[in-house]
Amino acid sequence: MADINEKTAEQLPEQDVAALKAVRLNKLAELSAAGADPFKLTSYDVTAHAADITASPEDGKAVSIAGRLMSKRVMGKASFGHLQDVSGRVQLYVKLDALGADKYAEFKKQIDIGDIVGVKGDVFITHRGEVSVAVTELTLLSKSLTPLPEKWHGLTDPDLRYRKRYLDLIVNGEVKNTFVARSKIITAVRKYLDGDGFIEVETPILNTVAGGAAARPFITHHNTLDLDMYMRIAPELYLKRLIVGGLERVYEIGRCFRNEGMDVKHNPEFTMMELYQAYGDYTDMMKRVEDIYTTAARALGLGDKITYQGREIDISTPWRRVTMRDIVKEVTGVDFMALSDADARAELAKRGLDSEGEKNAAECMYVAFDKLVESTLVQPTFVTGYPIEVSPLAKRSDDGLTYRFEFFINGWEGGNAYSELNDPIDQAGRFETQRKMMKQGNDEAQQSDDDFVEALEYGMPPTGGLGIGIDRMVMLLTDSASIRDVILFPTMKPRR
Repeated sequence: MADINEKTAEQLPEQDVAALKAVRLNKLAELSAAGADPFKLTSYDVTAHAADITASPEDGKAVSIAGRLMSKRVMGKASFGHLQDVSGRVQLYVKLDALGADKYAEFKKQIDIGDIVGVKGDVFITHRGEVSVAVTELTLLSKSLTPLPEKWHGLTDPDLRYRKRYLDLIVNGEVKNTFVARSKIITAVRKYLDGDGFIEVETPILNTVAGGAAARPFITHHNTLDLDMYMRIAPELYLKRLIVGGLERVYEIGRCFRNEGMDVKHNPEFTMMELYQAYGDYTDMMKRVEDIYTTAARALGLGDKITYQGREIDISTPWRRVTMRDIVKEVTGVDFMALSDADARAELAKRGLDSEGEKNAAECMYVAFDKLVESTLVQPTFVTGYPIEVSPLAKRSDDGLTYRFEFFINGWEGGNAYSELNDPIDQAGRFETQRKMMKQGNDEAQQSDDDFVEALEYGMPPTGGLGIGIDRMVMLLTDSASIRDVILFPTMKPRR
């Protein structure tokens, strides 16, 4: 059993991990029997963090630190280890003479890698130049009963990183850095918006109408009201009600839920930021997007050029602006808007694309864009001029399309914006069209919201609105390959 005690779980056959855990449980029992309950303390006085100590070492400075023991090397009357806290790691020098015989014996025999300890001591620099803490007092604050994996990326099951994010954070410093970066991005965006007269609001997550986007909702049931409700797919219609109410600049950063597929860019539960600006339009929203991305990049110390998965992306402004009609013609050689509806459908068929019924030329153009063009837009690009049929909440433009854009980076859609439709009669008609689409079997058609139409009847000023996917923005700015890498607890199918 002594041999097992000296190893980590990853160095052992699977059947021996239980034995190692049994060793630690036995140590816990021994400590408790001796009156040293490692779960008894409710607090510990921390005066410094690892990064502060290593960045600006002051020889002889007394410090009190706390964290997880990540390594331990016993060498007779003197031992070494590394303590990890939220800021990083610092070396510990544990000496028999300084700690005392009983406490040193406890450190050698009872304290394991993974245990959470409190340490008091003096800062010094070793002969090899490593900043260390000479320990004069060591307190076990929490016993780790299950051994940590020693080489996290050596695990054979990558899904375990997401299922047990707490372990991922403990042993993989890059993961922690990603989520610190995510927090900095959101904080910087909030500061930018707050500084330009926007107020942050909260709108319902439980909705009686799944509106604001074309997506399949999650359905739940409210027992007291005996009413089916929907997890929100977007906060848009509530935020525009606030514009009607006179709150001229509002934004919300929060969770949305869509009962759809999962891949490296999609998680059923994700973070959306939506903002609305009275007396603005969709061209104002283009400037907002550029400002938000450059603000977020600066918060991470990035410049105008970022690298994502080996590909350089230039986010310097202004970004390219192009109509859907022009970009589709550029990529496919076809001007769909110059064709009859039948000829437009035939052009899709030539390319192996299904027009899914009697689509008109504008809708066919959108299908071609979605299937053939979007993935080619690597550098930041605003695409304008979307068909009315796929833009039920956007203001109609003079060419029969809409004042709408989506922006694309790395071949992904990064967000969506409109000059908002504020004509209640037109909006009611658009909802009616969506109703018909739903009856025809389109389960992603937008639900009608009669109360929202009534709100518009009181009058909504010309308004620009914008939605940005926070998770994809964080992916790009942190060079993360999957959306699961930027969501602390991504949706996972339970293991049986």
